[in-house]
Amino acid sequence: MKETKRDVLLDVEDVPKAGQWITLSLQHLFAMFGATVLVPVLVGLSPAVALISSGLGTLAYLLITRGQIPAYLGSSFAFITPILAAKALGGPEAAMIGCFAAGLLYGVVALIIQKVGIRWLMNLLPPVVVGPVIMVIGLSLAGTAVKMAMYEDSSAEVLVYSTTHIMIALITLITIICCNVFFKGFLSIIPILVGIIVGYACSVYAGIVDFTGIKEAEWIAAPDLLIPFVTYTPVFSWSVIAIMIPVVIVTLSEHIGHQMVLSKVVGRNFLEKPGLHRSILGDGAGIMIGSFIGGPPLTSYGENIGVLTMTRAFSVYIIGGAAVTALLFGFVGKVSAVISSIPGAVMGGVSILLFGIIASSGLRMLIDHKVDFDQKRNLMIASVVLVLGIGGAFINLPGNVQLSGMALSAIVGVVLNLVLPGREKNNGDMFEQ
Repeated sequence: MKETKRDVLLDVEDVPKAGQWITLSLQHLFAMFGATVLVPVLVGLSPAVALISSGLGTLAYLLITRGQIPAYLGSSFAFITPILAAKALGGPEAAMIGCFAAGLLYGVVALIIQKVGIRWLMNLLPPVVVGPVIMVIGLSLAGTAVKMAMYEDSSAEVLVYSTTHIMIALITLITIICCNVFFKGFLSIIPILVGIIVGYACSVYAGIVDFTGIKEAEWIAAPDLLIPFVTYTPVFSWSVIAIMIPVVIVTLSEHIGHQMVLSKVVGRNFLEKPGLHRSILGDGAGIMIGSFIGGPPLTSYGENIGVLTMTRAFSVYIIGGAAVTALLFGFVGKVSAVISSIPGAVMGGVSILLFGIIASSGLRMLIDHKVDFDQKRNLMIASVVLVLGIGGAFINLPGNVQLSGMALSAIVGVVLNLVLPGREKNNGDMFEQ
């Protein structure tokens, strides 16, 4: 876990000088920006509110972890499909109630970990379950990405193929790939942002960008917040809860993985101090804060871990500076209008890669943890999870509750792992160091 602290520019508790503070905080802002605003665009939420919830959630995380973990929280891709499903059942308000429930579950898990430790999580969330579920998240969204890239309006009843749109999507995709593979330094950390900028420029040249909203937007504007008991009356729905809760299976394992990587990069064992229970509670608080104002659920960002690795500046004050800047950006109407004007073709090009990376990361988890598919139980679990999740299987339960897609596949995967014999034999260990 430990890494020798070499060439550390700023340690966790160090306060940077003004110039360092501004430039290093902006780097973190740019690193998270593309992905953080992409999620609300894909699910039909406000990008401005997403920036605000990202800033507030990160500040809450730093407070809960006692300023000891330099992690930035951005929009979680794992919740895209559940949010879309929840919105179909009861609108964005229903989705926010479901997200709040997911955040509460984080708190419950944090409390249990504080009392009994983390080994019980390994029994519920081994790689043989989590890996295929992550693959389901990416592959189930593949159709959405391709539609955005190919058609003039992917949400229209009659889809119209567009050569212009597919070319812009491919240009965006190629830019991101080249930026990530061939560029060095900071540009390799922000390929999504670079790809969106290049794709947007091509869209302007092709004449498919509508500037009306940008012209009409105010510089300072109140974002479209969704506040319970203010803008809407919350309605509890077991169906929405059933859709959202299983996602925590994936996001918790993602969180643990990020904590391990952060510990190696910074040279401190964050699982012990301030403790995994505090970091999980911080993530859960970020999710609940977002649900209170209409933002997507949050998770720690690998992009920002990449910035930490590159700059060797681990100061939590820099992370806090990025969070405050994101919070302020949420009130700049022009920024929100520009984001909203990004054509679907550009987002399609980005999504083709991002959704594929999500699926590939699930496969990578199986490989990294040496899950043995010569073992029949492992083969059975992964096979059932993949087909149920990607195939869109669902079960109708009493009380108009429906378990479908990823939620159903995740629950079935956990149950199969617990009941099939040979669980101790080459199941993969989430907590191997």
